[in-house]
Amino acid sequence: MIRSLPSSKAYSWGFRIFIILYFLFLFAPLVVTMVFAFNNSMYPSLPWEGFTLDWFFGNGPQKYGIFHDQSNLRSLGMSVRVALSVTVVSTILGTCAAFLFEQEDFRFKGLLYFLMLAPLVIPGVILGISILMFANTLGSALESLFGGYAKILGPGFWLVVVGQSSFISTIVALVVIARLKKFDRTLEEAAYNLGANRFSVLWFITLKYLRPSIIGGAAMAFLMSFENFNTTIFLVGSQATLPINMYMQVRDGSTPVINAISFLLIFITAIIAGANLVSGNKKAY
Repeated sequence: MIRSLPSSKAYSWGFRIFIILYFLFLFAPLVVTMVFAFNNSMYPSLPWEGFTLDWFFGNGPQKYGIFHDQSNLRSLGMSVRVALSVTVVSTILGTCAAFLFEQEDFRFKGLLYFLMLAPLVIPGVILGISILMFANTLGSALESLFGGYAKILGPGFWLVVVGQSSFISTIVALVVIARLKKFDRTLEEAAYNLGANRFSVLWFITLKYLRPSIIGGAAMAFLMSFENFNTTIFLVGSQATLPINMYMQVRDGSTPVINAISFLLIFITAIIAGANLVSGNKKAY
């Protein structure tokens, strides 16, 4: 609709109602989850039994808060370690792939670009099963040839890192490619004409220009790795990541400590998003 044209009262009221319902639909479940993190009840649901901080700081015997829940703390540590490793691997692979597909011309470039995007459209469940079967097949072949079992190919930390990096690196590549398309090549040519070598041009010109997109891609990689469930569940070993551990707790019946974990994750994410928004506004001015 053209903004400069006058709108009817019915349209204005309908627009306001839509906005209210839309954001209510988005944030009402999060608000309810955060509120029940302080519910003095043994169940993560109604009725409201009063305010408490036991699900954060409780140390038993009935109420164990998140800061004393060793199972959830181990899962949180596992998720952080996986996310950091996936961030490093995906950022390096994605940035190199961006340079390859944006700056180089070679045969079958279009086909290979399509294959790079394939993990994004393949369901995560299928991707997880495929990676697990491939790793098991390769591990069995190596064991029959050399008589030893390659532990790195079994379900566990490194297989999760490889599995997540297989599609998250593509997302990083797309983020970097989007900025690389706007890069002015004459800046590199000017640096070469002034006597700079290839490494100096790459480090001080190209990568400096790409720094915001690389940092943004790395942040996206960390968040996507931290919350990933459908691929990770097939690749994880005895130590589950936090999303998988939370799923098992909800499935088997959990206390409001699950809401306390959700509250902390939402709160930390909101702080990071708010800081990023404020920083972006300052840069705009």
